[in-house]
Amino acid sequence: MASTYSFDVTSNIDMPEVDNALNQARKEIAQRFDFKGSNAAIDLDAKANTLTLTAEDNFKLESVWDVLQTRLIKRNVPVKNMKREEIQPAAGSSVRQVITLQQGIPSDAAREIVKHLKDLKLKKVQAQIQADQVRITSASKDELQDAMQALRTRDFGVSLQFGNYR
Repeated sequence: MASTYSFDVTSNIDMPEVDNALNQARKEIAQRFDFKGSNAAIDLDAKANTLTLTAEDNFKLESVWDVLQTRLIKRNVPVKNMKREEIQPAAGSSVRQVITLQQGIPSDAAREIVKHLKDLKLKKVQAQIQADQVRITSASKDELQDAMQALRTRDFGVSLQFGNYR
């Protein structure tokens, strides 16, 4: 009897690392000369998986994003999973931007992953969508390695992690 091997493709953000990066970014913003007397702030809503950036103008808001993005990258948090919305005017002649943190693979990206694997015509490689992840199975470990390599080379709009390899 031939055994089957599998791995899961997921896309998650490590929330404690996001919190650490936020604390570092807030500390840097408080110490920087160009933000003296500024009301620049970063707020995290963990339940809604959103970040809210506020500043006096678009230039300072972009500077806040650059500081935060640098801290996130240093902590290996995938910035690709963050969807920036439009900059909106806020109270007191300031601006605000909401950033949504994408946890899990969206259904359209999951379908695109499955379609990409089918288009490759790898022998006996099967992919199935399971909620917010994709499970890939095959009788051959080499075929699974090829599938993993093919997924790494293509951009699906989210950061992919491979785990649960059995």
